Amino acid sequence: MLESRAVTESVEELEGRIARLRVAVREAVLAGDRQRASALRQELRQAEQRWDDELTQEQEAGGEGRGGAAQPGLENAAGNAAGAQVSLLPLREQVHEALSLLTVPAAPRLIATVHEAFFASTFPGAKLTSLKRDEERSFRAAPFARPYYICAALTADLLAPTRGLLAISTWPMERRVIGSLSPRVDFLTGAIQVAEAIERLTAPVPAARRLLWRFAASIPGAAANAAQLDSHTVRQAAAAELAVHAAADRDTRQAAAARAREQLDDAQQLFGTRIQLAARPAQQARPGQRPRRGR
Repeated sequence: MLESRAVTESVEELEGRIARLRVAVREAVLAGDRQRASALRQELRQAEQRWDDELTQEQEAGGEGRGGAAQPGLENAAGNAAGAQVSLLPLREQVHEALSLLTVPAAPRLIATVHEAFFASTFPGAKLTSLKRDEERSFRAAPFARPYYICAALTADLLAPTRGLLAISTWPMERRVIGSLSPRVDFLTGAIQVAEAIERLTAPVPAARRLLWRFAASIPGAAANAAQLDSHTVRQAAAAELAVHAAADRDTRQAAAARAREQLDDAQQLFGTRIQLAARPAQQARPGQRPRRGR
């Protein structure tokens, strides 16, 4: 626990420990180890509070050295740590956390909501637009240099990037391609994953319950209203509908995945192909015929 550590732990050391603790919390939650997750959450909260205290002390010391003028950036950082709990993890790791919980491609808004509900930190969803471009540039510069990449979901017909859906590069291709039934199948799969994650929580989380209701409201038989919401019922209702669509969707995805592996290079399998219109060839005039002028 934090109290047994040296009180001279620097802000940088605290930030590194907080990042490691967040990863450990996620692993414990996904593994269903409630006791370990609870202990790690407590240590994480204490480390974040210590980080906040150390940052405030540095701010005050810096202000005194400059005649009492405080740095506005530090003031905002301290306020966010104490209130909104801005994550210290890089954006790509936060996205990886949320997608790993859902296990299916998802839109930025859902990714942000999942991360805030289960990992207790705000999420800069507006930055996800540039994240995928950065990931693609990184991959093309040094292929497979990272353990994973945040990549695109691909359309099953054209193998082009699906607008607005992100995935993880380590997922099998069958999970990353999107057919006509895939959006519904992934929605139901996400609902089941969220319900199971809620059941592993050691204490009620209102944000997680609101997220579950968003899923349940679009699943027949999941819940009549928010007051009657139950994670077990949501899982059963989602699984019942999923059984109807799963086989047909799996066939479509497997066929598309086979084409992708055969036709695309490594970068295209992760980030898709770019659709380009072929240039129309110029019409050739017959011998003795003058070329037509454009109207």
